[in-house]
Amino acid sequence: MSDSPTRRASLEVLRAEAADELAVLVQERLHGGEDPWDFMEELPSVDELVVFLLRADEIVERGGVRPDQPRNFEVLRRIALDYPELTRVVWSLLGNGPKYRRWDLLADDARS
Repeated sequence: MSDSPTRRASLEVLRAEAADELAVLVQERLHGGEDPWDFMEELPSVDELVVFLLRADEIVERGGVRPDQPRNFEVLRRIALDYPELTRVVWSLLGNGPKYRRWDLLADDARS
């Protein structure tokens, strides 16, 4: 087991997988009778979901052990290095980006 996550696929493939996942989430919520104006801001972007999926891969590789704060920083940093197009998203997830969605505030609460 290495210290950095293994690059699993091209960014285009990861984005396609994430877009499919988001489409399923939207469909489920619509079928549940929710108004898209109420929930769309709560959902992560495609790139945010890609970062979450890559982070989840790291957790699985470590036997399901969630990373502590320093390890989480290192995992996210490695994702940004492996996928430079995700750098801005990684930094925003680390708390260095603008907070304009209710979801961002919920993520901050989870980190506390």
